[in-house]
Amino acid sequence: MSAAEQHEHPGVSAGDSGKGGGEGGAGRSPVRRWLRGVIIFLLIAIPAGYLAISASQSRDGGSEKVQAAKAKGLSAGYPSRVQRRIYDVPVPQHSRKVASFETNSWKTSSLYVQFVTSRDGLDRFLAKLGTRPSALEKGAVTITGEQAKKVGWQVGAAGHDWSGMVIKQKEPQPKLRITVRNDNPSHPKVYVVSTVTP
Repeated sequence: MSAAEQHEHPGVSAGDSGKGGGEGGAGRSPVRRWLRGVIIFLLIAIPAGYLAISASQSRDGGSEKVQAAKAKGLSAGYPSRVQRRIYDVPVPQHSRKVASFETNSWKTSSLYVQFVTSRDGLDRFLAKLGTRPSALEKGAVTITGEQAKKVGWQVGAAGHDWSGMVIKQKEPQPKLRITVRNDNPSHPKVYVVSTVTP
């Protein structure tokens, strides 16, 4: 540095200028390393956290769908005409307390139906299926516990007069499990599970 330059900058020498640049560079290096570490941490942590939240939401959503399906259960009213035709469940006219529920999977599809009818209504219902009340086996509960649990049926409960039958047909015709509660013979309550195997 010339004498004139030293005069203009009296507190700075050539040695001081070099040291200042070195100290400044040394001072910035730890900061850069710290920032780099933070950035890398965030790049790893944010996607991992997002994936964990997404997986949790997916599990919760699936669980909620299952619970909603279970809560739905039987729907009051006659099954549709298409359902009655596919599952071969000719619910008699003027039946009471009619309700149904359909389940579908890639293996099987089932229609759950309940109704209260008259003695003549039961006769007509069974006649359309090619059978008669005398074919009902006294004391038989043909709907399985697992099937009954799906819709909250108490079939087979003690203290009731039960009878039932299973109608097996050649595929693709449905298989019907019919259980009847005969506590009031004039107004039997009929439970049907019709299963179709595609």
